[in-house]
Amino acid sequence: MTASTLSPSAVAIPAAEAALAVLPIGENLTIGEPVTDPAAGAIDGGVTIVATLTGNTAGHLGVTVNQELVDALRTSPLGELDLATAIAPALDAVAGVLGSVAGAAQELTPDAALTAMAAAGELTVIPLTAGDEPQAAIVLSLPAPAPAPAPQPTPEAEPAVPVTAGYDLLHGVDMEITVELGRTSMTVRDLLSLSNGSVLELDRTAGSPADVLVNRRLIARGEVVVIDEYFGIRITEILASGDRDQKIA
Repeated sequence: MTASTLSPSAVAIPAAEAALAVLPIGENLTIGEPVTDPAAGAIDGGVTIVATLTGNTAGHLGVTVNQELVDALRTSPLGELDLATAIAPALDAVAGVLGSVAGAAQELTPDAALTAMAAAGELTVIPLTAGDEPQAAIVLSLPAPAPAPAPQPTPEAEPAVPVTAGYDLLHGVDMEITVELGRTSMTVRDLLSLSNGSVLELDRTAGSPADVLVNRRLIARGEVVVIDEYFGIRITEILASGDRDQKIA
């Protein structure tokens, strides 16, 4: 699949709206006007979570949050929580608007993230404010549109050459396989109240099959088994190709 180039101005507001719906910040935030000035995303004391975009739109995506959320996660009763995991739903939500998939997240300072993203493509910053104070920002770095190619003379038609799919070239590619028993959602307040012995209710009933994901994409279902003191999964259903487009957010 060939990655397409979207206009940052066309997707900035929908991307910010998607992120704001799942961003774990308590304040009521307002989406500001998209700008190209990196300073709009440089929140003092904040942290930027950056991920690479693959799929229909290639590029880089960043979510910057304020120091208040960073401190809340790092001083929770459960110990220091992973900020990248807390921000991952917002990354996936923006990637979905762009028709892409967000890769592994990386935690950077806002200055370092903005410098690297500005060097990689056209930078667009969408500030999220409470009153007049910036509390978070969505940062997009998308490739600049390629110039239109000059007209070329039409070459004489040549006989078609059969192409053989080189699947052997893919045999050594590593794929991440994940087995998911179920999931739930909770507020940051409920997350911070967890303690040893807490029980989380998942969205699966007892005996339901577990999901088998390859690179976060659902491909099969199965039942959990134990083999020589190790957990395993016995495949009970291979999903049809049309059903494999489900992406686990």
